Amino acid sequence: MLEISGIEIARGSIVDIKIELPKLYNLPASIPVHVISGKRKGPVIFVSAAIHGDELNGIEIIRRLRNLSVLKKLKGTLILVPVVNVYGLSSLSRYLPDRRDLNRSFPGSSKGSLAARTAKIFFDEIVQQCNYGIDLHTGAIHRSNLPQIRTNIDNKETWELAKAFEAPVVLHSALRDGSLRSVAQDKGVSILLYEAGEALRFDETSIKIGVKGIVNVLKALEMLPQTKKKRYRNPLTFKESSWTRASTSGVLRTVKGLGDSVSKGDVIAFIDEPIGGNSCELISPFDGVIIGKSQIPLVQEGDAVFHIAQSGNLAVADERIEYFQENAIENSDIHGFHDELNIE
Repeated sequence: MLEISGIEIARGSIVDIKIELPKLYNLPASIPVHVISGKRKGPVIFVSAAIHGDELNGIEIIRRLRNLSVLKKLKGTLILVPVVNVYGLSSLSRYLPDRRDLNRSFPGSSKGSLAARTAKIFFDEIVQQCNYGIDLHTGAIHRSNLPQIRTNIDNKETWELAKAFEAPVVLHSALRDGSLRSVAQDKGVSILLYEAGEALRFDETSIKIGVKGIVNVLKALEMLPQTKKKRYRNPLTFKESSWTRASTSGVLRTVKGLGDSVSKGDVIAFIDEPIGGNSCELISPFDGVIIGKSQIPLVQEGDAVFHIAQSGNLAVADERIEYFQENAIENSDIHGFHDELNIE
């Protein structure tokens, strides 16, 4: 029987749990957890958000997900953790009060820093009890990401789940030391990382794609019934990407936006002097698709401005991006749940 924070989760039950964390200046802190256990056996999967405290889209994705009546048909167990970094959320900060990044602190330590202790509690109580996980993120402050799944595309299992999610883009992402995904993989827990939108902002399209994507993954794992045999539309898949940086300081005037394809040598933005008439072109270094960009119009020399994924076929890139932007949400087959997903 699954047990979280000393509470046994009976099959067919719905349980709310608070996992106690170290106090902050004697103020209590805890991670809220919502567990839905199906009546029939199946995989155990967690969905987590706000490992970075200023990344808010995932909180709303999980709120909408838990209200879907289709979860009454769940096989296995779904563990929803809308806020992991409760300390960062309270101060609208990416980090913990000790200025550490929680997503570089796994597997953690019960004798380490506040970040290390929080990481260990979350990993021990939730992650290592699961077969799969979906970790929800956004871009950093003043940066926005095109909805994308980051995973190891050389791993057949995670690649199939990444396709099932049906985000516009799948980006091959190397594992980073101390990250949740890296440590979980070592323990045999397969994780998809969903990146979409911007810190401290709700993005409705990103939220809709996130809710639908999680349901798609649950169906692919046979934790929810398929309404019909599903053929997933292959997303744009990239193995290489890099940030294009400002060559000078000034006011950024963008020409291209998220999801736009660019050819090598294309002007993607201008950097203008605030006072004076001089202007500098920002050029795409290769053919690709813009999957992330700065949202603030003031840049310093060396600032990362556009995140471009390298593509060898721009015609295919344009066609697939257009499909996902226009049809991926509206063609949802989550029958009976359109009101919650706000699909018109």
